Amino acid sequence: MSDTRRRVKVYTLNEERQWEDRGTGHVCCSAEDTALSVTAESDGSLLLESKIKPSTAYQKQQDTLIVWSEAENYDLALSFQEKAGCDEIWEKICQVQGKDPSVEITQEPVDESEEERCEDSGAECDALDLPECVPERLQELAELVSSVLPSPVRREKLALALVSGGYLRQLLLLFRRCEEQENRPRLQQLFQILRGLLFLNKAALFEVLFSDDCIMDVVGCLEYDPALLQPKRHRDFLTKTARFREVIPIQDSELRQKIHQTYRVQYIQDIILPTPSVFEENFLSTLSSFIFFNKVEIVSMLQEDEKFLTEVFAQLTDESTEDSKRRELVNFFKEFCAFSQTLQPQNRDAFFKTLANLGILPALEIVMGMDDVQVKAAATDIFSYLVEFSPSMVREFVMQEPQQADDDVLLINVVIKQMICDSDPELGGAVQLMGLLRTLIDPENMLAPSNKTEKSEFLSFFYKYCMHVLTAPLLANTAEEDQDLDEGSAKVNPVCPDNFQTAQLLALILELLTFCVEHHTYHIKNYIMTRDLLRRVLTLMNSKHTFLALCALRFMRRIIGLKDEYYNRYIMKGNLFEPVINALLDNGTRYNLLNSAIIELFDFIRVEDIRSLTAHIVENFQSALQSIQYVQTFKGLKGRYEQEQERQSRGLSRFRRDARSFPEDEELWKEEEEDEEEPADTETQHCKSDYGRFMESEKAKENQEKENQAKRSSSGSFKFTFSHSAASANSAKATSASSSGASTAARTALVDYPDDEDEDEDDDEDQQAPHKRPRLGS
Repeated sequence: MSDTRRRVKVYTLNEERQWEDRGTGHVCCSAEDTALSVTAESDGSLLLESKIKPSTAYQKQQDTLIVWSEAENYDLALSFQEKAGCDEIWEKICQVQGKDPSVEITQEPVDESEEERCEDSGAECDALDLPECVPERLQELAELVSSVLPSPVRREKLALALVSGGYLRQLLLLFRRCEEQENRPRLQQLFQILRGLLFLNKAALFEVLFSDDCIMDVVGCLEYDPALLQPKRHRDFLTKTARFREVIPIQDSELRQKIHQTYRVQYIQDIILPTPSVFEENFLSTLSSFIFFNKVEIVSMLQEDEKFLTEVFAQLTDESTEDSKRRELVNFFKEFCAFSQTLQPQNRDAFFKTLANLGILPALEIVMGMDDVQVKAAATDIFSYLVEFSPSMVREFVMQEPQQADDDVLLINVVIKQMICDSDPELGGAVQLMGLLRTLIDPENMLAPSNKTEKSEFLSFFYKYCMHVLTAPLLANTAEEDQDLDEGSAKVNPVCPDNFQTAQLLALILELLTFCVEHHTYHIKNYIMTRDLLRRVLTLMNSKHTFLALCALRFMRRIIGLKDEYYNRYIMKGNLFEPVINALLDNGTRYNLLNSAIIELFDFIRVEDIRSLTAHIVENFQSALQSIQYVQTFKGLKGRYEQEQERQSRGLSRFRRDARSFPEDEELWKEEEEDEEEPADTETQHCKSDYGRFMESEKAKENQEKENQAKRSSSGSFKFTFSHSAASANSAKATSASSSGASTAARTALVDYPDDEDEDEDDDEDQQAPHKRPRLGS
């Protein structure tokens, strides 16, 4: 007998009773070896090799499925592409086992206890006698169904008896008569019977019960739960409330029938049937498999109907399509993508490539720009499926857009704006979109083919066309204070509005920017320095929302963690430790997360021995920090600084600067950047020019700053005023108060904590605690 090869999918049932894809290949049934083997079509590897044993029970389901168990809790299934292939392999299996191919199950599984019982009882084990299908004997049938559930053999025998004699249809006709007579006790007995039949877990029963002419009667039987005072109206919901909406008329009657059947069976499983107990959960595994394979078949049939999908996309992108119609089309694609998750990886790849070729991404640009909240939510779900499937495919699409679209309508910018404008108070949609953006800009999933470098091309695109949209809310909420106010007039702090939702949004943006610092290095470094972005971020240290202040601090911590000398010089020249130290001083004696995070920042500098930053901190802020004695961090920084000064005196200084000044280094670095990167837009050029002038002005002030540092007093309380102006970054001076009382009156808190009153009541006690520092100026 020659080998017969048919294209199949191999599935196994996992511990959660869910079918898992094992791959696609071609099945061969060898008469010589009496074995089934499946060879992968991708690489020729062996996906499955199963010997056909005489005692193994094979089941044929839905014309294209063959299911069997090889060991306890190890079920296998072959899903055939064609019915003819399934029939042919089924004949081979029946031939090996000596069975008639017309049967749907080749063997009746018998365990040891059943075999012993059959040997004792003889012919009584051959078949089950069903009671006559009349109202008077329904109780007898209910007891029979309940009694066979513990025994796999008896369950199998009962299922065969019910299917072979047309008994199920007689039972459903009896239900109609009882309902017409309003015979409530009989209807409740029928509920127990139908529920027990579903727990038999037999595909042959499901084929009959879920057919078009039977399924509504099955639903009707399940309405009469004895535990309910009044029956549920499930049929009313399925026939009147639940409407089947065809976005485009489906011509294939088989496909329509399969969609209706799947929805109703899913409804029975999720809504009608009670949640199974631990001992019952395995009884419905075949029902889950029935739904699973139905979904696979629906997706395959829709995907093969090119005319249908083409028409759907045409209407989705047509400007004349009504909003209500477009809403239905988007919801259809959302459900379509959800169904596709049942496909095996290779078929799922083909599915999403089909959608991409038909234009799903341009269509999403249109629908995500609509005002309809439901449409936006559905489009976001579709976009998440696409990003999860292939970030590279999405990146390739968006990089082609600038050639034919304005910045405002680029897909990524549409996604960013939707994240920024999320109306949900908890920003649930914004969090989801932020995760998708993070996936798109993650270099770890960027490919590097031989003909191009995806990472450099996409990141250059993102920072040129999209980064300004992402940082717009951050820059808008960290605007500089009005410098034209009269002296002595109250200034309104525009930083960090009290709006909690805005603070959450800024925290999300900072989380994404922190990710960029860690993974993009060159591009984000250029962006931070040309926009003086760190200075703007650090104004958020003033926020009354501690989580936002911590996000700003984390952003700076990531920058310092890189130990990049260009970043270090940028921080020193901008005097950007000032707002951090102000926040530490303003936090007072409170021992909280903000306090610990700031201390950790300085401790990192000490442990890693970042000499330039150590010198900057000690020379500029030691007088203000010397009162903090409950940790050794600042004492350690001063010790490292003094050790370096001692080395300097010996001529071994590691702090000695290069002959080139910092501005010269910076200009050289910028020239190297311009050689490597495409020319930036007009805004970027302007920012670079401003930053260059800032550096030149700072060079002229360097000597004057050193003189001012020498004049600082070594005693008294300190408070720094953080200037938002780049030109005056280093002109902020620490001044000594004439007395601690005067200093306290002059100092204005940067952070207004709601629990300050409570903490003030405990000041006397805190000042005596050895592990707490007293508030400065007290």
